[in-house]
Amino acid sequence: MVRQERAVRTRRLILEAAASVFDEYGYEGATIGEVVARAGVTRGAVYFHFASKRELAQGVVEEQFGSDEIPERQCKLQEFVDLGMVVAHLMPRDPLLSAGARLSLGQDVFGDFSGGAAPGWIERAEGVLTAAGRRGELLPQVVPAETAWLVTGAWTGVQIQSQKMSGRADLERRVAVLYQHLMPSIAIPGVLATLDLAADRGARVVAELAAARDAAAEGGAGAEGAAAAGVGGAGRA
Repeated sequence: MVRQERAVRTRRLILEAAASVFDEYGYEGATIGEVVARAGVTRGAVYFHFASKRELAQGVVEEQFGSDEIPERQCKLQEFVDLGMVVAHLMPRDPLLSAGARLSLGQDVFGDFSGGAAPGWIERAEGVLTAAGRRGELLPQVVPAETAWLVTGAWTGVQIQSQKMSGRADLERRVAVLYQHLMPSIAIPGVLATLDLAADRGARVVAELAAARDAAAEGGAGAEGAAAAGVGGAGRA
């Protein structure tokens, strides 16, 4: 069990180092040697987890879907918006997301990586939209699969344009404007009026998630302390 946990940590360390290298140099310019240096591991450790540079890049693209937390909402369309706004907030700050975008969209690897990250995001968005439809939040003409594809494509275009024009400095504002234009064509009026489409929405959701994790950690520590006290008390009795 200890070896397994160590292997998981090492794999994550390698992926984070690889993400920073791919994000900085692109796929063609990145080297395994640079990944080894940044991760502080041996070359053998990298090849134990990833057989090639291509497999390592694929791992970076896929890893972003392991931590795309979004709180569940009563309003599923708010959850749909939150998904895009959280990614907009994190992308300039998270090398895994940034490198995933570069590897998926960069001309040096165009057509590779099974469509990059887009299929995963489309699938996630379609699932949330389908749930919104079951709750009666969508306008009658909305087809979740088609809308998920369209919104993901539009989001990607906004991200590319923001990267080229401002280094993603305005990404959250631009994505918020995208949703402000698109959601009236998706949501029924009663739901549309309740949606939070502000540019700082992603930052607030990320803070909410961090607070929930901290509370869970404190609760776990408290439970462990109470259990230890109970054992001690039983021993003294």
